[in-house]
Amino acid sequence: MTVAPSGDSVDRTRSVGEVGERRLIAELTRAATRGDLEPTPGTGHDIVIGSGDDAAVIDTAGPTVISTDTAVQGRHFRFDWSDARTVGARAVVASAADIAAMGGRTTGVVVSIACPSSTSVGTVLDLNAGIVDATHRLGARVLGGDLVAADQVVLTVTAVGALDGATPIVVGGARPGDVLAVTGTALGASAAGLALFVDAEQRGDRSVLEAHPQLLDAYRLPSPALEQGPVAARAGAHAMTDISDGLVEELVTMSAASGTRLSVDSRLVPTTPEITSAAKALGAELVDWTVAGGEDHELLGAFAADTVPAGWTVIGTVEAGAGVIVDDRAVDDLHGWQSFGS
Repeated sequence: MTVAPSGDSVDRTRSVGEVGERRLIAELTRAATRGDLEPTPGTGHDIVIGSGDDAAVIDTAGPTVISTDTAVQGRHFRFDWSDARTVGARAVVASAADIAAMGGRTTGVVVSIACPSSTSVGTVLDLNAGIVDATHRLGARVLGGDLVAADQVVLTVTAVGALDGATPIVVGGARPGDVLAVTGTALGASAAGLALFVDAEQRGDRSVLEAHPQLLDAYRLPSPALEQGPVAARAGAHAMTDISDGLVEELVTMSAASGTRLSVDSRLVPTTPEITSAAKALGAELVDWTVAGGEDHELLGAFAADTVPAGWTVIGTVEAGAGVIVDDRAVDDLHGWQSFGS
């Protein structure tokens, strides 16, 4: 029998069907509560009963923020582009970004892993390890979850967060006279990484991948400044959302929800020379990545002009009216991620 590495108590080479749900769930729970993966000291004090029981119990002193996000194999990730540990971590980031967009901090996550019975135990353990690592980096804990059979791997992460006394920031609070600002220094990096993977596959030439490793990493596992969510709340942000479906899609949503006109200068959107270089290499329009590209999970906020915190870049303004203007023209042909698109 193959010896289980890294402290695992089950054979990683066997299938989920061979090992069975009960034994594998016990291993996932053990990994989530292992001492060397404890969250930052001083956090998680609101968890009364965590992973390992029928349900988690939390004790919060104020409003609780809850959001859920699902990642489907072949639609949101591919194992030939990302290893299982990275896929697990990425799913946590996507869900936690929604907590940050409300001005909250993530305190815990509940995870559902669906997979074919033929999936190797090692793959499930690595997914779980990525989930646990990413959760603990947020100062949060894995509270539990579910393991179920399916035709493909599907991860659903429900994040729970706290506002720590702050007022939740809604997407529809933008006011005329506000400025629009974003976090991060490389919007479009995730979209650029995806475009590079697709181009390399279509051409059968991986040389373009070797030239842009940082963009590949940005696609595999975005690293947004989610700590800026509570910062924005303390600064009195009027509206906020995370850039999951592309900046332009979030602008459209914010405009409609607030009944305002949002105007953005694409030249002000923070990017990097590597993104510009990749756009030239692929013959792509930079704006298609920086403004329309999704899955950076950085934050978009509307602030009174003199209250924008450090760590944010002003990219536009909020005006009376309706609709979204990019570079002095109405948005017509820029579209971000569509869940049911091609």
